[in-house]
Amino acid sequence: MELKFIRIIAKQEWNSIFRSKIPLALYTVLLIVSLLAAFTGWQYVGKFNQQQAAAREEVHEHWMKQPERHPHRVAHYGYLVFREKSPLSFFDFGLDSYVGNSVFLEAHRQNTVNMSEAGFSNGMLRFGELSMAMVLQVLVPLFIIFIGFHTVSGLKQNGVLKILLCQKASYLEILLGKTIGLTAVTWVLFLPLQLIGLLVGTALLSDTVNSESFIRVGLIVLLYGLYFLIVTILVVAVSAMSRSAKTSLMVLVLLWILLFIVVPKSAQTLGNSIFEAPDKIAFEHAIEMDVSKEGDSHNPDDPHFSQLKSSTLKKYGVDSIQALPVNYGALVMQEGENISSRIFNNHYDKLIGIYKSQNSVSSYLSFTDPYLAIRNISMSLSGTDFDTFTEFQKQTEKYRFEKTKNLNEIHLTQIKYKNDGNQKVSAKNWQQQKEFSFQSLSLTDNLRNGMINLAALLIWVLAGFMVLNFISSKRKYQL
Repeated sequence: MELKFIRIIAKQEWNSIFRSKIPLALYTVLLIVSLLAAFTGWQYVGKFNQQQAAAREEVHEHWMKQPERHPHRVAHYGYLVFREKSPLSFFDFGLDSYVGNSVFLEAHRQNTVNMSEAGFSNGMLRFGELSMAMVLQVLVPLFIIFIGFHTVSGLKQNGVLKILLCQKASYLEILLGKTIGLTAVTWVLFLPLQLIGLLVGTALLSDTVNSESFIRVGLIVLLYGLYFLIVTILVVAVSAMSRSAKTSLMVLVLLWILLFIVVPKSAQTLGNSIFEAPDKIAFEHAIEMDVSKEGDSHNPDDPHFSQLKSSTLKKYGVDSIQALPVNYGALVMQEGENISSRIFNNHYDKLIGIYKSQNSVSSYLSFTDPYLAIRNISMSLSGTDFDTFTEFQKQTEKYRFEKTKNLNEIHLTQIKYKNDGNQKVSAKNWQQQKEFSFQSLSLTDNLRNGMINLAALLIWVLAGFMVLNFISSKRKYQL
């Protein structure tokens, strides 16, 4: 294999693309759309996070202004927590518009995250949102198709392919040169734009920019570079196997429809069919049934709480709950909280397991569709994937449980059992409690969760070059 021939063919492909006005016109359109997507995405995420911060401050202020009251009333007063969008969500919206942004925390009840943008939309959200990721994932492949569909098939039609083969250039060298030339054009036109957009957007939306932020940006650009390479290989391979440029274009457009519309929609439907998840009503009913089986704190004859009473009296060496040095009512409430929280977490983990199984269908199908691979890993690195959302739900439930437990502890030690409901404690007891702060998944966790999709991209690259080698070895494709 002569690298000289590959460089010459790649340079010729580069020059031919930039000599034509059509590729530049297409790029101008995509450039305008990309800049618009970046600007609107940055503006939207910045405004959204400001609104979330203002709402969080208002909720905290109401919480701090509560007067002296019974701690159990404070527990039922509740607390609203909010999820801000990650800095990179301006680049890839992912699931952010569908999974909700806030959750109301209260004693004895686990609420799910709600108030998503999709719930307030007029239906246009079903057609997708304009983001930089969408442009790079869906529209740039169309750009590659339109500038490269004739790259080899056109040589067949005008007879140039035979001339090149007679000049000691192998068919593989021609295919590699065409691939490198098309890839170089795509990388030069889109990757610097993506890199600058990510760096500027992250800097503007982040309070602090650390090394992990730069690593995330670098990985995103690198993986999109691999993605463009895969699409280019597919375009060159189809063009090489087509007898005419017209046939090549037709096949590539059909392939684009299959890979970017049919397979992604089918993956979602297939996952939901194979791993069926309960609806919200069934989910909550199952929790209520298990809680009632475990123990009813409102039933004086309930075996579980009868045992709690006996063990508590024995522990403190007294013969009645009135003689206890602590408030027995608070013990009952906390035990009920322990039961409901444990059962909810068990059911929630099972539900998340079902959803992850559904999503795994899309991940495994990424070995047949590179779009699925880049879409999934892009969401993960941008902090807009399903795992980030479930982590938020888990952290809010942990915070709710600890907050309720602290209030029950105040009830236990500062409220007398006799005449319980008429007593109050100082507001300082709940004013000193920590605010909720969501800790997003680390880069290591994101990469671990996206390992299948990363592997799929690498295998696509390897398989693509193997396909080009296979095509070059078949003499019927050389003429």
